[in-house]
Amino acid sequence: LNMKRGFDAVLADRANILAKPLPEALKAIGMTLVMKVGGASGPLYGTLFMALAKELPAEPSLANLARALTAAVDAVKARGKADFDNKTMLDVLGPVAKHLGNGSATFDSVRELAHSRAEATVPMKAIRGRASFLGERSIGHMDPGARSSELMIAAVCDGLEGKE
Repeated sequence: LNMKRGFDAVLADRANILAKPLPEALKAIGMTLVMKVGGASGPLYGTLFMALAKELPAEPSLANLARALTAAVDAVKARGKADFDNKTMLDVLGPVAKHLGNGSATFDSVRELAHSRAEATVPMKAIRGRASFLGERSIGHMDPGARSSELMIAAVCDGLEGKE
């Protein structure tokens, strides 16, 4: 519900966001998420989008996107004081950024990687994030941040492919 509220607010401002150049649109999305999504998710996703806004030109190439996503992942790592294999959104975003940078990414391969990396959080013990308070009880459950990152990446791929 928390993430839905934030992305519903983004959708409500869709016309205004689409009228902006890409960096400004990403910044607007990030600011909306910071304001509308509670808990740690709002600042983390806001950081992701605002870092992308700082790094991407108005008409990015795939190489620009790979570099920008890597920088955005680093910003999220710093903001959340987390790392890979901590059972967080980074377990999806980091591998996707790396995959985009290798030059052979397709929309399908990005979607599949995001899905497999979200699934890979199920057997992990949460080290960072809200789930870390569960300790051993976090094992056997997908991390919500990993799942929301997977869904966001799939939606971006769909949008870029014209599937909306």
